[in-house]
Amino acid sequence: MSDHVYKQIKLTGSSTESIEGAVSNALAKAARSVKNMRWFQVIDTRGHIDNGKIAHWQVSIEVGFTLED
Repeated sequence: MSDHVYKQIKLTGSSTESIEGAVSNALAKAARSVKNMRWFQVIDTRGHIDNGKIAHWQVSIEVGFTLED
């Protein structure tokens, strides 16, 4: 078993549908340029209200990824 070193980044995703959608959107966008993502942790959840209804969800996450040799 090899030792791993992780780097963390903070992302905020949004979705008009759900909290899970906001996380998925953030991860999908990050996956275009960040390799070896291994885990995420939800840091903050909030939303935007328009006319008394939820307009969209915003979720901040920390993402850990392994550094390449």
